[in-house]
Amino acid sequence: MEEKKLKIRDLTLRDGQQSLFATRLKQEDIDPLLPLYKDAGFYIMEVWGGAVPDSVMRYLDESPWERLRKISKAIGGKSLLSALSRGRNLFGYVPYPNSVLEGFYKEAIKNGLNIMRIFDALNDIDNVKESIRLINELGGIADAAVCYTVDPKDEPAEEPEKKGFFGKLFGKKAEKVESKKIFTDEYFVEKAREMERLGAKIITLKDMAGLVNPSRAASIIRKLKEAVNVPVDFHTHCTPGYGLASSVMAILNGVDILDTNIWYFGEGSAAPAIELVYIFCKKLGIEVDVNMEKVGEIRVKLEGVRRRLSDFDLNKDRFPKAFDPLKDQLPKEVDAMFDKALDAARAGNEDELLAQCHAIEAYFGFPKPNLLVKEAEVPGGMYSNMVAQLKALQASDLLDDAMRLIPKVRRDAGLVPLVTPTSQIVGSQAVLLAMDRRKGNPDYTQSNNQFISLVKGEYGHTPVPVDPAFREKITGDATEKAYDVSSYKKPGNPVVEELGVPLASNTEEELLLELLPNVANKFLRNRREEEAGAKAPKSEAKAAPKAEASAPATVEITGEVFRAPMGGRIVEINIKPGDKVKKGQVMLVYEAMKMENDLEAERDLTVKQILVANDQVVNANDPLIEFE
Repeated sequence: MEEKKLKIRDLTLRDGQQSLFATRLKQEDIDPLLPLYKDAGFYIMEVWGGAVPDSVMRYLDESPWERLRKISKAIGGKSLLSALSRGRNLFGYVPYPNSVLEGFYKEAIKNGLNIMRIFDALNDIDNVKESIRLINELGGIADAAVCYTVDPKDEPAEEPEKKGFFGKLFGKKAEKVESKKIFTDEYFVEKAREMERLGAKIITLKDMAGLVNPSRAASIIRKLKEAVNVPVDFHTHCTPGYGLASSVMAILNGVDILDTNIWYFGEGSAAPAIELVYIFCKKLGIEVDVNMEKVGEIRVKLEGVRRRLSDFDLNKDRFPKAFDPLKDQLPKEVDAMFDKALDAARAGNEDELLAQCHAIEAYFGFPKPNLLVKEAEVPGGMYSNMVAQLKALQASDLLDDAMRLIPKVRRDAGLVPLVTPTSQIVGSQAVLLAMDRRKGNPDYTQSNNQFISLVKGEYGHTPVPVDPAFREKITGDATEKAYDVSSYKKPGNPVVEELGVPLASNTEEELLLELLPNVANKFLRNRREEEAGAKAPKSEAKAAPKAEASAPATVEITGEVFRAPMGGRIVEINIKPGDKVKKGQVMLVYEAMKMENDLEAERDLTVKQILVANDQVVNANDPLIEFE
């Protein structure tokens, strides 16, 4: 009888680095790995999409298109290359018309992409159907993902006494309000059926928060295999402690493709390590369809890469033990853990399966389950990005409050799954809600623009309808209003005045301006200035260095001050001293957690002085504007 094979999608170069190292992996670290990846034989390599197009420009000053081209050329078709797309939102945060979707997918496929994994944060089929159609028509492979999420815990009629974070989570609850279960197995299976009918060639159960427990992984994967005729992929994270055990259950229940990372980029907030999956599969008589010798060579190089990423590593002091499953013999007691885990999985004993998997992970030095993430229902990538960004902005004190409030914000917004962009929207709004409570203001005194759009209906239909009274409170109108893509206007390609050349020089750069305007603006300006500098004489190139943005000179503050509700970077200043602003007028735009937020006047006022400058980083509660 032919040995069963498990196909692997390697996430190391995209989701692995995004989940563990805030997407800071440089091209110079990737290039030496590619010849090894070419011979490793992964069925799929996820290398692009998600936060990569944004982050490589924002933090590394690198071209996302060049990254895709270099990887494609080096792999030479030996593995399928995949990217992650947010469906109607692509890689941005607003819905785009079909013309923009088509332009971006066409350029991505031209530059070497094979598979586009398409998901919608709301699981709104209307938001993925055009992407599925376009990818297929353009010669790519449409991989449609249904986002896993859980029903909220039954809510108390009154909040429990506040005794710290875990007291709030686990304290006694009075008069529970029972709610109808929405996210049943049948909910996910029906979404998958609809996606297959629309033309999906792969169906992925996308568990971005790692909340699929082993028994649920078994039941959903089994039902998906019965319901659809295309390959089924399982994507999860290990953050709350389910990932490895749930992957074992997915394998036992016939999953076709499993998403993994290589050792030093695996586990913790990321997907399971392929080396641990390999040991389980070997005991099950299932072939992992990968060249594990080449994986070992990649693993050796990744240790050094991870050490170079230590500034962004949440676990830099707790490296996993060096381990080669092809050469290193496991101690008998550790080998027995794998056997006990499989016995428990076959018997449906979830507690024992989890206990053994946690013991295996502890032996190798991987992070313990994160109970805060488990209870707050937050994806690992969102958590690591929040930690890294708030730390960089010196606003880490906001994290605990924001984490505690995420479940409430999610329920109020229609029970949205937490995956980009809704994870960023809910996370940002939770910070604002925490600030409201710290100031003694009513909840939702401050709402970011994206949250208003989500509640309004512009991102699509939420799994549960938003309470009209709440929508009216947030948006001023109780009626749901969808985003009208027919009103979309393509942004212009401005001329860099001092150089006399267009900011974007070709189609791919115009697409970056269209999807990520503020990040791309700075990135492309750097490219044009480099080109001009290369052509100019050295003496001329040195003649006029660009001035650094700095805060304007200020006088003593004596009037009313408008302060930053959270840490971020100033993107746009729309007012000047002496201006009379009206209530609701947008005075500043600032960027926080990869999102732009409008700061509006709370009442009619006269501006006395501006206390910040464009591109300046501000911390929570920093003064921004003084009024007369």
